Amino acid sequence: MRVGLVLEGGAMRGMYTAGVLDVFLEHGIRADCVVGVSAGALFGVNFLSGQKGRVIRYNKRFNSDKNYMGLRPLLREGNIVSTKYAYEDVPRRLDPFDDAAYKKSGIPFYAVVTNVETGMPEYIKIDSVFAQMDALRASGSMPFVSRPVIIDGKPYLDGGISDSIPFRFAESLGCEKRIVILTRDMEYRKKPMSPALIRLWFGKSPMAEKLLHRHALYHHTIEELKELEAAGKALVIRPSSPIQIGRMEKNSDILQSVYDLGVKDGLASLTAVQKYLCGEK
Repeated sequence: MRVGLVLEGGAMRGMYTAGVLDVFLEHGIRADCVVGVSAGALFGVNFLSGQKGRVIRYNKRFNSDKNYMGLRPLLREGNIVSTKYAYEDVPRRLDPFDDAAYKKSGIPFYAVVTNVETGMPEYIKIDSVFAQMDALRASGSMPFVSRPVIIDGKPYLDGGISDSIPFRFAESLGCEKRIVILTRDMEYRKKPMSPALIRLWFGKSPMAEKLLHRHALYHHTIEELKELEAAGKALVIRPSSPIQIGRMEKNSDILQSVYDLGVKDGLASLTAVQKYLCGEK
């Protein structure tokens, strides 16, 4: 059976995912395809390139730089994360991403993006991280603090708006088994966003409607995932305790603690993952 790896987003909560994936790398856990959303896409590509430790390393090194992330790039570029610094300078020069190893892995990787005109998710196959950096950047471009990324003449934003946990898409790729890494604990309930802010920004567009109902969509998705989990059609790894971290966290100790929780939970789930992959109960 084909196995799909599904990676939820969540900005710096993605340090948790990075910890789990580094455990997978260390213990030879593989998948037949990977689908990542937002931070899940941005950090998940390092799983295919085999760069254990890179995600926590570069985030601890650069997040505190005011030119990298925060108010300064937001005012200067309209993006809370600097396009040139984060998506060009870091992966190409300051902490190089191994695009050759990524391509050599041969594992299909998809980044989820949201079409701003339709409010619907689209799934972009990433054959080369460097050649398709705009797709990854779009997947992680949070609304209200990012400009839409234009790809083939169409505007895109964060994939988490329209498909936060794309296990259904993984199934459409022929993955009958799915390992899903979440960045929220079991008790989490998403709160509605401000309707006034949404209407101010997006008017009465399909994108506005998607944002207005995002919390309900998320809860429905979680309930469906729980049913798949109970039926043995999905194996879910979720934080064993609530993650306390800012979306744009700069504190290295906090980043490390969330990563360490991912490592801890990844190790704790290892036997279950191995049995699941082998078809054991």
